[in-house]
Amino acid sequence: MNIVDRALKNWKLHVLALVLTVIAELIGTISFDVGPAKLVMIPLLYSFIFGALCGIPALKLLTHDDMVETSSLVSVTFFFLMARYGTLVGPSFWKVVQSAPALILQEFGNIGTVFFGIPIAVLLGLKREAVGAAFSNAREPNVAIVGEKYGMDTPEGIGVMGVYVTGTVFGALFCSFLSSFIASTMSSADGTAFFSPQALAMACGTGSASMMSASLAPLTEMYPAIKDELAALASASNMCSGLDGVYMCVFLSLPISEWLVRLCGVKDAPSRPTGSASVEASN
Repeated sequence: MNIVDRALKNWKLHVLALVLTVIAELIGTISFDVGPAKLVMIPLLYSFIFGALCGIPALKLLTHDDMVETSSLVSVTFFFLMARYGTLVGPSFWKVVQSAPALILQEFGNIGTVFFGIPIAVLLGLKREAVGAAFSNAREPNVAIVGEKYGMDTPEGIGVMGVYVTGTVFGALFCSFLSSFIASTMSSADGTAFFSPQALAMACGTGSASMMSASLAPLTEMYPAIKDELAALASASNMCSGLDGVYMCVFLSLPISEWLVRLCGVKDAPSRPTGSASVEASN
């Protein structure tokens, strides 16, 4: 099926996406104070919520086949998004180069999820599942690592898939709220606060295009004068996370997770992949 035939077949999805986009843009950006913080509601956030509501069976807007087809189209749309971000890196090239040491070193911050997540996961009752759940942000490369090392039908596989599904459903919403909250309470354009906007933009790039876009949007709304610089830094950081993230997970995050889980009192031995699970993970 060529691209034209596929587009005609999925006309309902394209029309629905256009309608939701127009509605979200008409609502526009809304900001309001929550205690000392300012939360910024952006059109991207509304789109996520409206899209999720369209999947409610009672509304009969989308069938199961439509939702399966939609998931395959999401990756295509992100190609355009990342191409757009790529055009911003060029004009801000020297800014990115000047920030290269920070971009490289901030990758080690991704290990923070291990020290933060493992104790909480074990406290909540997880055992070996905590390794898969907390060694990364559980995006596609991380799922593949766990599938190859442990197998998907193991506790570690269950842990990483649980976080993968949760991140897919709620990750972008959470990142948008978190970015907005931190930016409004702990950063300033002149760098006098704890975090600069540039540092927060780098932190947006965790290896997930959707999470990066959702967390970057409040920053560009709060700091429109440097929005291109922030987008360039976030894109460069996201690219770095995608390139070296696998090696960071294999050589640092997973071994540290194994050690920390044992330190937290989990006595179960590491799982070993079965033949079927390895084949399934490799596919």
